[in-house]
Amino acid sequence: MLPLGDVIQRALVNNLGIVTSEDAMDRARGARRIAMSELLPNLSARLGDTRQMTNLEAFGLPVTETGLPRVVGPFSVFDVRVFLSQAIFDLRALNEARAEGHNQSAARHTNKSRRDLVSLLAADVYLQVLAAGARAESARAQRDTAQALFTQAQDLKQSGIIAGIDVLRAQVRLSSENQRVTVADNDAQKMKLQLARMIGLPLGQEFTLSDQFPNVAVPEITLQQALDRAYMERPDYLSAIERVRAAEASRSAARGEALPAVHAAADYGKIGLSPSTAIPTYTLVGSVTVPLFQGGRAQGRLIEADADLRSRRAEVEQIRADIYYDIRNAFLDLQATEEELRTATQSRDLASQQLTQARDRFQAGVASNIEIVQAQEAVAVVNEQFIDATYGFLMAKAMLAGSLGIAEEEIKRYLGGAN
Repeated sequence: MLPLGDVIQRALVNNLGIVTSEDAMDRARGARRIAMSELLPNLSARLGDTRQMTNLEAFGLPVTETGLPRVVGPFSVFDVRVFLSQAIFDLRALNEARAEGHNQSAARHTNKSRRDLVSLLAADVYLQVLAAGARAESARAQRDTAQALFTQAQDLKQSGIIAGIDVLRAQVRLSSENQRVTVADNDAQKMKLQLARMIGLPLGQEFTLSDQFPNVAVPEITLQQALDRAYMERPDYLSAIERVRAAEASRSAARGEALPAVHAAADYGKIGLSPSTAIPTYTLVGSVTVPLFQGGRAQGRLIEADADLRSRRAEVEQIRADIYYDIRNAFLDLQATEEELRTATQSRDLASQQLTQARDRFQAGVASNIEIVQAQEAVAVVNEQFIDATYGFLMAKAMLAGSLGIAEEEIKRYLGGAN
């Protein structure tokens, strides 16, 4: 038995898009750490033991005048030292770290958006399997009815109440219903295969769904409430906002390239001809770097950052408009499919009554089975309409959850899948 909750969970685990999205989150987290490293202290150590000979003339020493030897050595130099560097003031590095932080948040929201999409797709296929199963069950019920009518026609023919044409007509109808059952069963099996592949079931494993079409009321939420919630929770919208903030930080980083930066560095260690003769030494350095001319690099980066920022802001406005239309469409679909389902339910009851009356008139010999064939066809049509309306109504509720940005968390409740 596979409830809706298990289907969605399995789809999330086995979907390649989710895997790549989680990898993108890891890459964004790594990029942020790299950017942060330029602001945090950098500490390293070095241990060296060098054997060398040195040409003093190469260093500008007046060997001929002082009587010093031209070559000194060979001698050894032992040096063990710890190095520390720290950015004191660097607007470029600070804003690049901020940009990568926003990119990491955007990647997290993008992953949430993809999980919502996969949840919607899983729910769609799940409902299609239920719909295909309902069509197959309806076809079998129609076949059983046709078989009973065919048997009834044979009995009435033997009693001399009806003509042979009515028996032939009932037999044709039974053959048609048998064919419909074959097609419906085949479609249902193919939909189950599609669902099994989507959720990663082992090859050849049989399964059944634990739920029939659930009957859950429309969520009580107004249009304005839905819009407000979507603007607060839609992950694609939140991701776009984070990318705008990242673009703004990148633009500030581009401007920071033209500003002075202050750094400090220090080292401490021991140096000597051997470890036993090494003595402590240290170096402290404070530096201010002032960019004077970079060949237009800073201006070029600023132009790129401005263009990227405009694109990101336009993307936010586009998604905000999409949210409005998605919510409006979801509410319109809910209203329309709910009315369609109500009408289809009434039509199904009326068609069932029509078939019962036609069978009674045929059995009484006051009508041919033409009325029965027509009533059977009407029942088949309204059953199909009822199944389509039920599927459409449930998917409209699922799409509402998706347009709110809460598909993964709430779609089971919206569709009545408590599991």
